[in-house]
Amino acid sequence: SNAVFTSSFILIFVTGVHGDSLTVLQSPEFVSFQKGDWPVSGEKIPDLVALTMGFSVQEDLSWPGLQAGPLFQRPRANVLVVVRGVDSLALPQSVASYPLENPVPFNLDSVAETVHSLFAEDTPVVLQLAPSEERLYMLGKANAVFEDLPVTLQQIRARLSQDGSVLASLPLNSLSRNAEADLLFLSEVQVLHDITALLQRHRHLAKDHSPDLYSLELSGLEELSRLYGQDSPQYRDATAILASVLQKFGEDVYGLYGNSAVVEVVTVKTFEAPLTRKSRSILESKQISNPGSPYNLAYKYNFHYAVVFNIVLWLMIALALAVIVVGYNLWNMDPGYDSIIYRMTNQKIRMD
Repeated sequence: SNAVFTSSFILIFVTGVHGDSLTVLQSPEFVSFQKGDWPVSGEKIPDLVALTMGFSVQEDLSWPGLQAGPLFQRPRANVLVVVRGVDSLALPQSVASYPLENPVPFNLDSVAETVHSLFAEDTPVVLQLAPSEERLYMLGKANAVFEDLPVTLQQIRARLSQDGSVLASLPLNSLSRNAEADLLFLSEVQVLHDITALLQRHRHLAKDHSPDLYSLELSGLEELSRLYGQDSPQYRDATAILASVLQKFGEDVYGLYGNSAVVEVVTVKTFEAPLTRKSRSILESKQISNPGSPYNLAYKYNFHYAVVFNIVLWLMIALALAVIVVGYNLWNMDPGYDSIIYRMTNQKIRMD
């Protein structure tokens, strides 16, 4: 499960301006993103999301694009949208954009686990969603808020024929309502619309004290590119529609959380390696120690290592010295003078 939503802190990031990229679409003033061309690695995006939400990470992120913010101010939610099949989107109203290098598959499971462990009593919303793969995972308040969200392709296509469908408002142009690939793309647009509508209906989610995390993975453009080609009118029309929808989606979510949200969209032409995902609860198994490694290897160094090593080392040295000193003194002790027991016994013998 790879699309993640969590309720109370929102971060919105958007990718895609010149090649694979990460574009910050919306961000509050206290989350300081610097404009520049500093590349960010795909495997570091979960750490970047965690830092923007005020969480700690295992390894320092030495990236100048994000500056440290106020200790007691955090955004209320994080929304991450991954768009596959396109390396650029026309998103002019953005905070900053950065090149994306090493576009390996990633997920926000580690961030979701942190949110749940720190705010378990507040039942934060965690939503992971990938419509094209019918993959959904919800946690906490998301079960009640998004229970009516269409998930399977059959449900979403049925939703497209109902009142309030995006088909009535979108300029389809060359896109067809009958083609499978076109309907897949339109169904993902419908999911974005329905998520915003559900959040507007449950505005109380933006006022609680637990952070919200949303993660969406959209692959409709990838299917259109495979079927029609990147130079086709269908692909160009779909790209323009998605850019417009994401721009509005970011603005709506940002406003619903009181301008305290960060919105991300990652656009990637293709991932360098396939990511095998299993539909599971993020609480059922621990996150692997090094999610960036395809071989599931542990990190060579943990930031607790130096502390634990010094505690164990000096405690062992102190105990060893104590044993040596005690043993030396016992070996050289004169029972008649150094022991009060023998001393009193000797005096009693002399008195007798």
